Amino acid sequence: MIVQHATGIDAVLAEARRGVRRYTPHETAAAGRRGALIVDTRTETQRAETGELPGALVIDRTVLEWRLDPAGDARIPEATGYDVEIVVVCRQGYSSSLAAESLRRIGLHRATDLAGGVEAWQAAGLPLHRGPADVRR
Repeated sequence: MIVQHATGIDAVLAEARRGVRRYTPHETAAAGRRGALIVDTRTETQRAETGELPGALVIDRTVLEWRLDPAGDARIPEATGYDVEIVVVCRQGYSSSLAAESLRRIGLHRATDLAGGVEAWQAAGLPLHRGPADVRR
């Protein structure tokens, strides 16, 4: 049996977002206050240009799944179980949707992302800072 998959990035993105409740900037801030992991996957250059999200963990997209899989040897201490609430953040909310979908595929069923990314966060008037980031390698 041949399984048909989405063709093109727009179709893949739509598939990744299907049935998922993405968070607004204010919902993301509230999630962080209640203990959700806010994970910033932007590049160092993007973060330097715009600023850092308060309380976010910075995890490079290339190692995201390994750092957040609670059963993995390379997990961070905050990856305590598959029920952890995770909000992935990128610059505009595109790659974060794909990253959150990948996290759901490894069992992190509460993973979602910030619709509109850091640009939406800024537009909502929420704070960014220039201090050091909590970078996880």
